[in-house]
Amino acid sequence: MSSIKQDYRLSERFEVAFNQIHESLKSIVKIKDDRFKVLLDVGSRKHKMIDKYYNDLKQYAKLRNSLVHDKKEMGYYIAEPHIDVVKHIEKIATIFNKPNYALSIATKDVIYLDYADSIITALQAIKKYGYSQYPVYKNKECVGLLKTGDIVNWMSDNIINTLVDMTDITVGDVIANVKHHPIEFSSKAIDIFSIEEIYERKHKEKVDLEVVIITENGNGYETPLGMVTAWDLIEIDYTVD
Repeated sequence: MSSIKQDYRLSERFEVAFNQIHESLKSIVKIKDDRFKVLLDVGSRKHKMIDKYYNDLKQYAKLRNSLVHDKKEMGYYIAEPHIDVVKHIEKIATIFNKPNYALSIATKDVIYLDYADSIITALQAIKKYGYSQYPVYKNKECVGLLKTGDIVNWMSDNIINTLVDMTDITVGDVIANVKHHPIEFSSKAIDIFSIEEIYERKHKEKVDLEVVIITENGNGYETPLGMVTAWDLIEIDYTVD
């Protein structure tokens, strides 16, 4: 009797976890077709987390269909999932149910420069912090992005007799004469999946988005709270271990 009761609990736990994942897929993928397989197929092409568990969830969907559709009566299942399977799907459900705020993967100690700063100030910041890109603000509003490569390119264009005079050069002088770097702004409430969608949309528009800057309400005149690059998304480690 105790064994039957234990099996029943495992089946219930499996169904609960599966349904939680299904609801999460609906909110993450956001398409009209809410069938689990369709959400899984579409979501795996857009989101790393869904793609990571695609094969597991595809198999679990088959098991779930067997459990539910072959059930003869309430509380009776024709088959029972193994405890390891139940624990695994519950861990996946936990990951899918997390808020996954983008700030959790963002570079939070954002160092930004003023348009009127001397380029020497920028070089000192690069030496001190080692970052490769810095938002630039003018009259308290973000007007662009300065990358270390921009300074190198500017210097190569302004060499005179193997020397570069940087005495009166400002950050604004440099960013005004180098390639524009596309940036986007989002509020601190944005989640990782929405950030992925921003990068995906820009990619379809053939825009090489450099960074998404996170502020309190997603405005360019607010203090940057964090920055998320495409590399940050690639390096996310979704794990159930």
